[in-house]
Amino acid sequence: MKALVVDDDRVLADVVAFTLRREGFEVTKVYDGEAALGEWTRDQPDLIVLDVNLPKLDGFAVCQQIRQQDDTPILLLTVRDEEDDIVRGLELGADDYITKPFSPRQLVARAQAVLRRAGKKAAPAIRQVGQLMLDPSRREIRQGQEGEAISLTPLENQLLDYLMLNVGHVLTTEAIIEHVWGLEGGDRDMLRQLVRRLRRKIAQTAPETDAAEAKQIPHIETIPGLGYGLSVDPEKA
Repeated sequence: MKALVVDDDRVLADVVAFTLRREGFEVTKVYDGEAALGEWTRDQPDLIVLDVNLPKLDGFAVCQQIRQQDDTPILLLTVRDEEDDIVRGLELGADDYITKPFSPRQLVARAQAVLRRAGKKAAPAIRQVGQLMLDPSRREIRQGQEGEAISLTPLENQLLDYLMLNVGHVLTTEAIIEHVWGLEGGDRDMLRQLVRRLRRKIAQTAPETDAAEAKQIPHIETIPGLGYGLSVDPEKA
């Protein structure tokens, strides 16, 4: 799925592009309104993340011209938060409106929401940490591109996806339980068993691995009194 990011702040454009690529989008960046219209005409993206304050042609004008010809989902990005600007953007056909600053999670949630309303759905991105690869849509893990695929259960898939998105960070037991099962679905015992099963399947992806390769295979680390984290340091497994 293709996304077009339009923002004259190149640092912010890079952040937005990185966030969307991590979610499986093929991203193109441009930095002014005229370039946005040209790229939209050539590439026909599935989603446009569009800043309002642009050189040459502002985001409102870009939105209006696109909307006169097509219903491509448009997410406006701006520092403006006045009600008149919000109303104007929506009246011109924008599907949603986010004011800066914003979190990557908010951006992804809003992007997915406008795509759902348009009848589109972004495929989950392939995750990779070290040599371990996860395909969330197929619920499969493997070591590298050529490794044997190991199937995961839905809960294993959700847990590993969460750990890989937060590699190098400690996730509390409570946060993991809420993410995997919801507020009332799981407990510490269930999580321990789930982690044990997932560790076994990660080990199955590389049954014959030399010491150098082993350092590139992530391990689920237990942090006593806190929770779990994904580490590429075998010493901590």
